[in-house]
This record gives sequence, structure tokens and C-alpha cells, in this order.
Amino acid sequence: MSKVQSAATSSETIADRTIVDLDDVHLRLDSGAGPVNILRGVNLHVGRGERVGVVGPSGSGKSTMMMVMAGLERPSGGRIRVAGQDLGALDEDGLARFRRDHVGIVFQAFHLVPTMTALENVAIPLEFAGVRDAFDRARAGLESVGLGHRIHHYPGQLSGGEQQRTALARAFVAEPSLLLADEPTGNLDIDTGATIVKLLFDLAERRGTTLVLITHDPALAARCDRTVRLADGRIADDGLGGGDLDGAALAARRERARLAGE
Repeated sequence: MSKVQSAATSSETIADRTIVDLDDVHLRLDSGAGPVNILRGVNLHVGRGERVGVVGPSGSGKSTMMMVMAGLERPSGGRIRVAGQDLGALDEDGLARFRRDHVGIVFQAFHLVPTMTALENVAIPLEFAGVRDAFDRARAGLESVGLGHRIHHYPGQLSGGEQQRTALARAFVAEPSLLLADEPTGNLDIDTGATIVKLLFDLAERRGTTLVLITHDPALAARCDRTVRLADGRIADDGLGGGDLDGAALAARRERARLAGE
């Protein structure tokens, strides 16, 4: 095999293994006080099926990095590939279709439509995708998070934990390859938050979904396969310690995290 062929094969293998590739990503916003650099050359690669915790002080760029991954914020520079798609090549309609087909998002503030029932909220991404059995699948999604008895209730009639479980069902119902969760337990009490975390990890494990979890809780981040630390808009630690985890090491780390969460 020639060096060119070998390099191509190596590149293809890496592409097959990764679902998120951020290469030298910058984001600068203008303000009355002058330009603000939020992301400063972020390089991050997330493997398919991996669970990555993202930590860092407030203002370090965690949520902005997630927004960039989702195509909700366009960077000022660098390249972003998610699920094999170069996000820089897509217009706004293309980005919306990309999110519909590949990305689930869970926010701290739930972001449910208040005038829609739990069933209707969960069915939204399926209806956008033109799925014929959208409501049947939405009902199954709510049942998977223990809310089969609350499908006709509106968000205002649900507790905070029930609203976040509805948001989880909505994020997973279209079977995304990537789930982005931004402080999903931030508005919940400790016991309810623990229930949501267990559901989140169980659903991701069951469906083989890649998870990027933003959190201020180091114990929660430790349940992931690795922890990425941001500081001042840069990756301070990618959690790899100089090399990718092999399959055995990854399985061992997940077992330790599972036992720690019980």
C-alpha cells in the first residue's frame, strides 16, 4: 500500500470513529465595549457512542461550544463536522434539517411549548420529519421515561422533573446520533436530578447515542467516559491523557461510572 493510500485509509478510519470534529473553532461577538472572544481555537473530537462531560467556570464557553455543535451558532472561524456533515456548508434550512435528523438537545429550562400537551411536545420533531406514526412514537417515548399517564397534561400541570422527562423523551424520540445536554438537572432538586441523570444515561446507553453533557457537577461529569475542561474559551484538558481510550479501557471506565452512580 502506498503512503497516500495508507493516509487515506487512516483518515477514513478516524472519520468513521468520530461524530463531532471541531477544528480551530473561534467565535467572536461584537459588543458596545468592543469584540468579545468567546471561543479561541477550540479543537475537540468526540467518538461515536462516547459520553463526554464538559466542565469549566461560568463564561468559559461551554454552552457556546454546544450551540456551535448543534449549528445554532455560526463560528467566526474554523471547521465543524458533525455526523459527517460540514456545518459551514449548510444554510439555515439545511442546518434545521441537520438538527432534525441527527441532534437531540436538552436544556436546563426544559423549553417545552406551554400550549401543547406532553404528547404534542414530544411529537414535534417527528411531525417536522413527516413521520406518519408520530403520536404513537411520542406516546412510546413518554412511556419510556415513566410518563405514560401524563401524556395529555400541559407543561404547567407537570412538575419540574416531569417537564425534564418530557424534554428527554422529545430529545430521544427521533433517535438522534448525538444528544447535547446543557445543565439538564440545573433547575431540579437533588433527588429529582438523580432520577433525570439515570434516565439520561440509560437512554443513551440503550440507544447507542453519543452524549455531550455540560455540567457544573464534577461527580456527574465523572460518570461520563471522559471529562473535557474549558477555560477562557479554550480546551484546557480534553480528558484523553495523550491518547484515545481503547475498547477495554472505555468499558472499564463505564462500569466504574455505573457503580458510582448506584
